Amino acid sequence: MPSLFPNEDTTFLRERDELGGGVVFFTGEVHLYCGAGFVVMKLRAIKRYAMKHTTTSLAAFLAFLSLPCFAQEAILDLDADRGVTAGEDGRVSLWQNQAASFAAKDFVSRDEGRKVKGSGQPTVRKVVKELNGHNSLVFLQQELTCMDEDAFDALTQGGGCTWVTVLAAHKQRVGLQDVNSFFGNLKNSDNFEGVWGCLKDDNTVWWGARNGISFGRFDKNNPQVLGPKLETGRFYIVAGRMAAGTDKVKLELFVNSSTPAGEKEIPVNPKANPSKMSIGQERDATNHPGHESFDGEIARFLIFARPLPDAELKTLIHSLRERYAIVFDEK
Repeated sequence: MPSLFPNEDTTFLRERDELGGGVVFFTGEVHLYCGAGFVVMKLRAIKRYAMKHTTTSLAAFLAFLSLPCFAQEAILDLDADRGVTAGEDGRVSLWQNQAASFAAKDFVSRDEGRKVKGSGQPTVRKVVKELNGHNSLVFLQQELTCMDEDAFDALTQGGGCTWVTVLAAHKQRVGLQDVNSFFGNLKNSDNFEGVWGCLKDDNTVWWGARNGISFGRFDKNNPQVLGPKLETGRFYIVAGRMAAGTDKVKLELFVNSSTPAGEKEIPVNPKANPSKMSIGQERDATNHPGHESFDGEIARFLIFARPLPDAELKTLIHSLRERYAIVFDEK
């Protein structure tokens, strides 16, 4: 049988043999059987993956197979199953970006501004039944931050972007009213430009971009795109898309669907200067860590530096639904 990888390592071979009847074989396409069913990928996609990863583990390869080929274009892929460094108590100090082609890799815990060292660290929750056995990170007004100041600036400067996450909301606690952020790269001063995703105090999901032209909350330069109220403890696929352009562009919000749940417009400011990207809060808020942060769980967080077309977004949402067994309401 031809080798799947040009320099296949023994770890992959050993783990593959332990699949319990799983086999890899070649026809016109590549099929991998892993107990639950067939995953079909075009041979050219497998070759492209092999060129980037001459050695790999079975877990990494299965994660690759679980998403469509264009997911490899993501600039951020935080996966609670991989790249997580946690202590014996489950507290997470590092979550590493799995996007191979993007330089910004490490999201780290921050003690600056906190009275108790380590209190800002989320915890890993393993083998979550509601996630089809996958892991999640539990954030309780906590955060992990990428210390690269400029890595995510371009998201709101005209090229457009798409973010997609698998998350569950817990009951929110008192902070800034109706601002409980699960991600953001807002600037730490001036008009706080950047992008952010949040929950209201009743777990109504919303997101927006801030162009740095004015401070308002909320106005034409700082729109709030509202979605539905999320059921506490239930996992959802939530996504946002910002169109490309340097005039007015559309912001859209999606919840368990590729049909928008809400939309607004914003004038683009190519000179906007956001800051560090944080997961679990709106920015690297060392002046008040946790004050605008959410309580909840994140199993996956992806960002693309372009607006995904409708067909690609629909495919990605479907793939995540299958991987994490997310329950959609029947319409």
